[in-house]
Amino acid sequence: MLDQLIDLVGDRNALALGGALIGVLFGALAQRSRFCLRAATLEVAHGVVGERLAIWLFTFSTALIATQVLIRFGLFDTGAVRALNNRGSLSGSIVGGLMFGCGMALTRACASRMLVLSATGNLRALLSGLVFAVVAQMSREGALAQLRSGINEWWTIDSSSRDMIAMFHMGHSGAILFGVCWLVLGFFIALRRKVRILNWLAAAGVGLTVAAAWAFNYAMSASSFEMAPVHSLSFTSPSADVLMYVLSPPGTGLSFDLALIPGVFLGAFLAGAAGGDLKLEGFHDGAGMRRYIAGGCLMGFGGVMAGGCAVGAGVSGASVFAVTAWIVLWSMWIGAVLTDRLLDQKKFWGFGHVVP
Repeated sequence: MLDQLIDLVGDRNALALGGALIGVLFGALAQRSRFCLRAATLEVAHGVVGERLAIWLFTFSTALIATQVLIRFGLFDTGAVRALNNRGSLSGSIVGGLMFGCGMALTRACASRMLVLSATGNLRALLSGLVFAVVAQMSREGALAQLRSGINEWWTIDSSSRDMIAMFHMGHSGAILFGVCWLVLGFFIALRRKVRILNWLAAAGVGLTVAAAWAFNYAMSASSFEMAPVHSLSFTSPSADVLMYVLSPPGTGLSFDLALIPGVFLGAFLAGAAGGDLKLEGFHDGAGMRRYIAGGCLMGFGGVMAGGCAVGAGVSGASVFAVTAWIVLWSMWIGAVLTDRLLDQKKFWGFGHVVP
C-alpha cells in the first residue's frame, strides 16, 4: 500500500501526507487531552499528584509500550535512529534540558502545547512559538550555532553508550514491562482523581501517534528511493524548518516535518472548534510579554542543544530508550520545577505571576 502511494504521489509528497495526517491526529488528541509536560511538572512542583500528571503518564507510557511492541515484532528497527547510533552530548542534554525546562515554566507550555494553544487563539503562545522557532533556527545554523556546538562538545559519549536497553540488559520485553508500570501508575492517579475516560483515552492516543510516526518513517526509509530519516515526532527543528520554508524560497521539497507542524495546527483548531474552545487571549502587561519572550528564547536554544523538545526527546527519544533523551527529560523536569519555585517567590527577573 505504501509503495502504491509513493508511485502515485512521489516520495516527498508521501512523506508529507504521512506527516500531515499524524500531525492532525496529534493536534486533535493533544487539544482534547490538554497534554503538556509543563503542566505535569507544575503539579509536581506544587506537591500535587493530579490530572495533568496522569495525562502525561498515559501519553508517555503508551508511546513507550507501542514503540517497543513495534520493535519486538520486527515492525520497526532502531538501526538507523540517530539518537541511538550517533555520538551524543551529555553536556548538551543537561544544559539544553535545563534551559528548555526553564523556558517551559516561563511560557507556561511545552513546544507542542504552544502550537496547540496558538491554533485555538492564544496569542501569548503564538508569540512564544514564533520566538522559539526563530531562536531554534539561529541555534542550528545562525548566530548561536557556534555557542551551541561548543557546549555540546563539553561532554560527549559514543553510540555504544546510548542504548539503555543494552546497558541494563532488559530486552524489549523488559522495556514493555517498564512502560506498563508507568501506565498502571497513570491509571491509579486517573481513577483517584476521577479523570474523564475520554481525556485519558485521548492522552493515550497522543502516545500512539509517536509510535505511528516511528513506524511510518521507518517504512518510508525502506520503500523510498530518496533518503528518509527514521525519526518520530519533534517540534524544535520542524518549527525552524517551517519558519525558513515560509520566509525564504524553499530549497527542497516537502517532508514529514514540514507537513507535521501545519497538521498539528489544523488538528488542534478543528478539535478546539468542535469543543467550543476557540478564544482569543492576549497579554495583560509588559512583564508578561517579557516573560514569554524570554521563555521562547530559552526553549529554542535549549531544544536544539538537547536534540529535542518535551515530545522529541521526552517522549519520542525516551520511547527508544536513548540515554541522552532520558537525561534531557529529567533535566527538563528539574529546570521547570526550579523555575516555578522561583516564580512563586517572585524572585525571577521581576516577572512575577501572569495569567496561564
